[in-house]
Amino acid sequence: MSRVLHGKLLVLVLVGALPLADAAPAAQRDPELRAVVQQAIGQAQCFADQYDSAVWYTLMEPKLRRFVKDDKERLEILQTVYCEAHRNGTSVLPPGLIMAVLDVESGFDRWAVSSAGAVGLMQVMPFWPEQLGMRRYELTRIVPNLHMGCAILRFYLDSERHDVRRALERYNGTVGRRDYPDRVIVRWTTYWHGADDLGRAPVKPS
Repeated sequence: MSRVLHGKLLVLVLVGALPLADAAPAAQRDPELRAVVQQAIGQAQCFADQYDSAVWYTLMEPKLRRFVKDDKERLEILQTVYCEAHRNGTSVLPPGLIMAVLDVESGFDRWAVSSAGAVGLMQVMPFWPEQLGMRRYELTRIVPNLHMGCAILRFYLDSERHDVRRALERYNGTVGRRDYPDRVIVRWTTYWHGADDLGRAPVKPS
């Protein structure tokens, strides 16, 4: 897709002029999710251990550099992913899995938009900002997009009792199809691995 066409499509999605495609119609539409995502937005605070945080940056920053050239944007992604993975009072969300979802969903392009209208780094559906009293353009911002996307991913992992494949199928709206979870798990286990044991016991790929 050309950059000009990509930009026009994103504008149409953000202003609500482009209807959502039927692809993945059930993605991110579970009724219980609203309270979960709202809580994630309201508790945007990091409780990360300083040593573990340093290890995380050392391991992941060189890997992310090939995808995100801007230093500030790269560090903001890493900080937010680490904080989301280590929220107090929540279940395990492996940071390497989050990075793999970002990789497969958007290639770390915060301006990415799918054929179904999902926007940003974690391809969050555009109805979420409206339900949360936010503006659609916030989906193109790193922190709000990751707060919402990680809350949704954690919800599905909990619902599926940490069956990673099932959780990924529900996140992507492709239940019963192996292509998407396979791609995420391959990226997780072959490229974004190495830091999932920081602070907590890791979740294993299914």
